[in-house]
Amino acid sequence: MGRDSGSDGRPRFRRRDHSVAPWIRTRLRTAPGAAVALALLVMATACLAAAFPRAVERYEDAGLRQAVVDATAPRTSLQVSAPSPGNYVPQPERESALRPDSMRKAYERVLNTIERPLAVDPGQSTYGVRNVNNLEAAETWLPMPSGLPARLSLAAQSGVAEHSKVSAGRLPRADDTVSAATPEVEAAVTTETAERLDIKVGSVIHVPGVQRDPLAVRITGIVAPRDPEGTYWTTQPLLRTPSLIRPPTQGAEPETYWLGALLLPPDAAPVLLGTPGKPVRYWLLAPDPAALTAHDLARLGSAVASLESGPGLVKVRTSTDADTAVSTDLDEVLASYAELRSGVRPLVSVAAFGTGAVAVVVLLMAGRLTADRRRTELALLRARGASLRGLTRRLLTETAVVALPAGALGLAGALLLVPYGRAPYAVGAALAVTLLACAALPLRALAAHRVVGVHGAREDLASVRPSRRRTIAELTLLVLASAAVLALRSRGTSGTSDEALDSGASGDLGGSGDQLVAMAPVLIGVIAALLLVRLYPLPLRWLARPAGRLRGAIGHLSLARAGRTSVSTVLPLLALLTALTTAAFGGSVLAGVADARDRAAVLNLGADARVEAEGALPTALPERVRSAPGVREVTPLSIAYEAKPGAGVDSVPLAGVDPEGYARLAERTGLGAFPAGELKASPAGGPSKSGADGGSAKPGTEDSAESGGSGSAKAPLPALASSAVADRYGTRPFSLRLSDGSDVTVRITLVRDLTPALPGAYFLIVDRAGLGTVAARPTALLVTGDHVSAAALRKAVAAGTGANADATARADVRLRSEERARYVDSPLQSGAERVYAAAVAAGSGYAVLALLLALVRAAPERVALLARLRTMGLTRGQGRRLLVLEALPQALLAAAGGVLTGWAVVRLLAPGIDLTSIALATPGGTPPTGTAALHTDPASLFLPALTVLLLATSIAAGQAWWTGRRGSVRELRAGDSR
Repeated sequence: MGRDSGSDGRPRFRRRDHSVAPWIRTRLRTAPGAAVALALLVMATACLAAAFPRAVERYEDAGLRQAVVDATAPRTSLQVSAPSPGNYVPQPERESALRPDSMRKAYERVLNTIERPLAVDPGQSTYGVRNVNNLEAAETWLPMPSGLPARLSLAAQSGVAEHSKVSAGRLPRADDTVSAATPEVEAAVTTETAERLDIKVGSVIHVPGVQRDPLAVRITGIVAPRDPEGTYWTTQPLLRTPSLIRPPTQGAEPETYWLGALLLPPDAAPVLLGTPGKPVRYWLLAPDPAALTAHDLARLGSAVASLESGPGLVKVRTSTDADTAVSTDLDEVLASYAELRSGVRPLVSVAAFGTGAVAVVVLLMAGRLTADRRRTELALLRARGASLRGLTRRLLTETAVVALPAGALGLAGALLLVPYGRAPYAVGAALAVTLLACAALPLRALAAHRVVGVHGAREDLASVRPSRRRTIAELTLLVLASAAVLALRSRGTSGTSDEALDSGASGDLGGSGDQLVAMAPVLIGVIAALLLVRLYPLPLRWLARPAGRLRGAIGHLSLARAGRTSVSTVLPLLALLTALTTAAFGGSVLAGVADARDRAAVLNLGADARVEAEGALPTALPERVRSAPGVREVTPLSIAYEAKPGAGVDSVPLAGVDPEGYARLAERTGLGAFPAGELKASPAGGPSKSGADGGSAKPGTEDSAESGGSGSAKAPLPALASSAVADRYGTRPFSLRLSDGSDVTVRITLVRDLTPALPGAYFLIVDRAGLGTVAARPTALLVTGDHVSAAALRKAVAAGTGANADATARADVRLRSEERARYVDSPLQSGAERVYAAAVAAGSGYAVLALLLALVRAAPERVALLARLRTMGLTRGQGRRLLVLEALPQALLAAAGGVLTGWAVVRLLAPGIDLTSIALATPGGTPPTGTAALHTDPASLFLPALTVLLLATSIAAGQAWWTGRRGSVRELRAGDSR
């Protein structure tokens, strides 16, 4: 708008010419559907890309915190201890060092030495003074199970009032100044200590003194911990719960004594200097699990190491005492978690790269679809003088107006959907998606319209030949894929715990493996897609000649049109193959994890359920368990874990079984199947009793000599043994002494690596009919069934052992489903599985979207073809068959290629991938049962491929049906491409 002078001299405004509307507004009004579709695609992709790093960070942090909590406070707490000042220090200074003011100031100085990211929970941390050597109590009214006097630990710990509530009496206090010579102090005990040691309010307990009379400790109160499982009480569990100690002795009957703790007021700490307990000062620092983050794992390890033996320890000693020591197992907990994470991360990164590759292809396809739809418009603009730079700038601005708000909305959705994690990674992922969406259309137009021209050459697979640049690019990808596969097969996905601890950045999703290794399935899919595109025209040409001899033109015409497919089919084929490969790999991973957990549960239990007791089970219990709902068969076992071969001190677990039923169980579970007849005892076989059955063996026979002097003159029992036992004892008969005092001679006739009755590498299985009466009584039951109810089984066991209170108290009922659930121990495992499944599902969704985009791109041409053919007499049924047959070769190509590529990826990468970390991690870091290997899952290979086939043919049939319902006038208008 400008100014001009009128006839009267006053300025007037000129009206701007609006004959040419702004470019962006015109384009958005012309194609609002395309703009909305692009916005939805960018918003969904940005949301997923931004949510992924936050979801990974969330489950990794949760896994780290759970690992610290499960490791128990004695292992994870930082235990700072310093001896009391020596005797060379004046007594007033020694006593002053133990008083609350000195201890509190030292505690504050120690807290200041803790380096970030290690954080301390002040509410659960404490400090105090306790004796190292436990003190004998002189009172005979204290319980003495074996005649040994009870021993006590005196602790003057801060915070007792805040972490407990008074159950009886009052809290102890020190009214006067306490010294090492104070004759009597007050103390409190917890409810558990009072109950087990028969301590009451008002009780007086005397402990020895040094160069003074015994110290009298008067109990003024009984307290109940507010949080018995909190770090305050569990770091030193003796303060809360007394223990029954069994000292090492040589006698047959072990002796025991009670060990408890008396809680003194902090002001009474100097009195410990007058006892022989060697008092020590301590500061217990509990790490705050809520402040621990997985991306700081390397710094956490460094901070702990510094405190144990580094600059941090020097600072602690400067703040407390020159002889101060810091001990903790927190570094081992962090290393164990890092090792678990190093096995989980590479698997998640494979899914991330696969889904990301498919999403990138779909965004590029969206830009290419728009560029192809507007090819004539852009070519006309170039012919009328539009510069390449100006055209690219206009397209970039037009796309950015739609993509930038959509990307911002996607980012906001991700922040709301996953309200945890660091924002920079999410912002970066959403920004990358948005920039790619903005650049796809301009870059495609830049490549297609560098040369001004209205009419272009044909661009189908039959006419376009691969260029030299494309050949070089494909060879480069082939080299990269080969290098990634070789690296993964030779190195594997899991590194050592030290390497994993050093790579603590959460942005490195590959963990111990780099991005090239994680991209191996994607690179193999890319190579397969390019190879299939090169080979695609050959079978069509071979089929075209036989199809031309058939009656009707539908077959020949469909093959001819399939052979004239646009060269741009490489993008949708790449998307489909990458998605199918990722789905096959991901499904195989999830199936391998599930199978490994099922297998480990069966290895531990030997059946669907296991009922075991320390002693013999009631005779009627097997029948009662067999009648429980869902139970098909019950196999009794007579297990002796301490069977001793010959005169040695080593023991071998021995199980007596019924050969027929046990052979069926071994075959059903796949744990060392064997012929039942080879384990049956001969009628002359049997045990030699030296006490339990009262029988005696006949001496002087050959079997007796071979048995090593066991005294058995009967035929040895056939035994099934593990490889380790067979290697050690061979096939000669040898005797076994059982816990009931009886002897039995066995001969190893079968060797198996696994067996249902006994897990582990050492076992012997014999026919329990050859055992004595006592040894043959069942101690365990292996239960098999389709749907064994835990409640019903436990109810049956409780009812069947009701007459035997001891057996009821010790009976242990375990189900395979419960055992399997133990292996999903860490949020790191469950979170990784959920993210992996979500990534595979998202990749499948993008693959479907790629297929839809490919069909939408070809839709106008197909509609016009059907319209023209209908004028020549083509029926609606023939039109549907034509479109279905035209789409079928490409769909078959993608499906077959996806199956073959997925199978090849699993077979090539399986030797380098260990699923044990994600499948079989157990509480406390105990070694898992067995290993988990990657294997091909048929369902993951064929179901996605069949889905692609059905979807492609269904869309083609639906498109033909919809076209048949519409008129043909619009499609037959020459030059109208809308």
